[in-house]
Amino acid sequence: MTQNMTITEFLAQHLQGEHSGALNAILDDITVAVKQIAIAIDAGAITGNMGSLATENVQGEVQKTLDVLTNDIFIEAIQKSGYVAGMVSEELIDPVNLTVKNGQYLLCVDPLDGSSNVNVNISVGTIFSLLKAKNNQPELNDFLQAGTQQICAGYAMYGTSTMLVLTTGNGVNGFTLDKTSNDFVLTHPNMQIPQETTEFAINMSNYRFWQEPVQRYIDECLQGTEGERDKDFNMRWVASMVAEVHRILVRGGVFMYPSDAKAKMGKLRLMYEANPMSFIVEQAGGASTTGLQRVMEVAPTGIHQRVPIMLGSKNEIDRVAIYHQKKSKRK
Repeated sequence: MTQNMTITEFLAQHLQGEHSGALNAILDDITVAVKQIAIAIDAGAITGNMGSLATENVQGEVQKTLDVLTNDIFIEAIQKSGYVAGMVSEELIDPVNLTVKNGQYLLCVDPLDGSSNVNVNISVGTIFSLLKAKNNQPELNDFLQAGTQQICAGYAMYGTSTMLVLTTGNGVNGFTLDKTSNDFVLTHPNMQIPQETTEFAINMSNYRFWQEPVQRYIDECLQGTEGERDKDFNMRWVASMVAEVHRILVRGGVFMYPSDAKAKMGKLRLMYEANPMSFIVEQAGGASTTGLQRVMEVAPTGIHQRVPIMLGSKNEIDRVAIYHQKKSKRK
C-alpha cells in the first residue's frame, strides 16, 4: 500500500475500461455526499435533527429527520458530475429523474442505513449501487436489473471514524476520512473475508418465526463444542447492516436476515441493500444467498422489493444454503 494514498489517487491508478472516466466523477460526487452526511450526523443532537418525523417511507417505517436530510444531500451531490440520470432511494416512493446531459448511469441508495440507531450513537451508514442506464430519461423498469449487472457498489460507515468501502468488480478496498486533510485515505486495501468463522449475527428474538433450516444452523452454533460443529460461536447483533457487513469484512462472520413467518419475503431491500452488499461480500471472497438462490441472480420485480439474505464467510453460507436446499427437495 502506498502510504496516505487518497481515494482520488487510487481511482486514477486502478480504474480502467469504458466506465473509468464516469466512475471517477460519480464517486467524487458520492464522497462529497458522504462527507456532508458525516457532518450532519455528528451535529445531529446539537442541531436538533435526531428526532422522528410525522411521516413514513414507502415501507411504512417512521422517518427520522436525518433520513430525509441525508436523502436530500445525495440528490444534490449526485447531480454535479452529470453522469447519473436517475436515482432510487429507500426514502422515496418513485425513482427521481435528474436533469443531466450525459446521464449514462442509475444510482440505488439507502442514504441512512440503521437510522434507528442514531439516537443511541451506534454506527450507521450509507449503501449505494451503480447500474448502467439505457438513456438519460430512465423509466422505472430500467432500474430493475439483477445484481450481476452492477458496475460499482459501496457503503459508508459513520462510526469511530468515517469510512468508505467500495468495489468496481476488482476486489474491495476501504478508505478512512482524514479529517485534517478532509480526504479519504486508503487504509484497508484488498479486503478479504476468511472462509471460516466462529461469529454469527442474527436477531434471536425472531427464532420462533424462522424456517427450519435457519433454526438448525443457529442451534448448531449455540451447541458449540458439545454439538456436531465441535467449536464455540459468538453472536453479534448491531441492527445496522453496514456495521454488520463491515465487521465481516474485517474479521469474518455471518450476517443473516432470513425470511420467516412474519416477513415471508424477507426484510431487507434487494436493490439498495442486498445487491450492493452481496457484490462487496462476493468480491471479498465471501458468499451471499437467499437460502435457495444467489442474491445477485434474483430478478427484481420492484424497486423496493424485499429479499431474504444470508451473507459472509463462504463455508458457513454454503452450509446454510445446503440446509435450505435439502428442505426444498423434501417438499
